[in-house]
Amino acid sequence: MTFVAGRLILHRDTHLGRIAFVHPARVVADDERGLLVWLARGSTIAVERSADGRGPRDMSFAEWSEQRYELRLTSWQGPGVLRFFPVGADHSVWLFRTDEDTFKGYYVNLEESAVRWDDGEVAGFDVIDQDLDIVATPDLAWQWKDEDEFAERLALPNHYWVPDEAAVWAEGRRVIKMIEAAEFPFDGTWTDFQPDPTWETPTELPVGWDRPVVGFDHSRRMKGQGQP
Repeated sequence: MTFVAGRLILHRDTHLGRIAFVHPARVVADDERGLLVWLARGSTIAVERSADGRGPRDMSFAEWSEQRYELRLTSWQGPGVLRFFPVGADHSVWLFRTDEDTFKGYYVNLEESAVRWDDGEVAGFDVIDQDLDIVATPDLAWQWKDEDEFAERLALPNHYWVPDEAAVWAEGRRVIKMIEAAEFPFDGTWTDFQPDPTWETPTELPVGWDRPVVGFDHSRRMKGQGQP
């Protein structure tokens, strides 16, 4: 399945068959290297919240795992961000920008490889974020991010969606070697990217944005996990 450049698709983060966020993103390129998409500032997005409006970082993971969840519409307030999903890799690379629209640095999101879907009128891909991340400056100085959050969640395996801690660390170390060697995409590619000025910023999500998660076996849902 290949997405045509310019098409608006949905980047969805998922947890145990739940949708954690939905970001509408414009396809920049989709080729043998991977999928490159653009999320514009001001885009309407959906994010998972507890019934009282809090997010997962507003409480402990133990408390979050017992919540009832709902998806709420809001907008992407930060600068636009370019996101690259390499073919067959268990990570994505986000190129962050400053408010002045200059390249700020790389953000490596460790995650299960994206699963694509296409319903015709609406299409996209589902990922499972594994929480541990890596950040790197433009001069490629790097550091781990969210190690404490990763450890906190691993301590509650009945509620967590990462089955193999060692594999996540191994993927991170593999990417770090790429950063240190200034290998693609950490070689300056796309740091001067500018979106097509004709692309409209999506002000609503398309019908079908909340369709069932792809590739998830609902029998895996853990006992006691909050229901959407």
